[in-house]
Amino acid sequence: MQLIITILPYAQIILSVILVSAILLQQSGAGLGGALGGSDSDSFHHTRRGFEKFLFYLSIVCGILFALSAFLTIILKVKS
Repeated sequence: MQLIITILPYAQIILSVILVSAILLQQSGAGLGGALGGSDSDSFHHTRRGFEKFLFYLSIVCGILFALSAFLTIILKVKS
């Protein structure tokens, strides 16, 4: 149990760096018109392919793992 408490903060740091970089590397689907409330008919439907799809799934998995590790940290601090 002590090993998990020791390793968990480092795992959270690594997960957070991966999560932030995966989110920042994704392309934004909204142009300037979409950001200001206008409609942009070009980017109405966009299919993710290749590396963009990988980054999308990586950000979802890292977000879930980060949330689970945060809850595990809370549970372990309450028990000890």
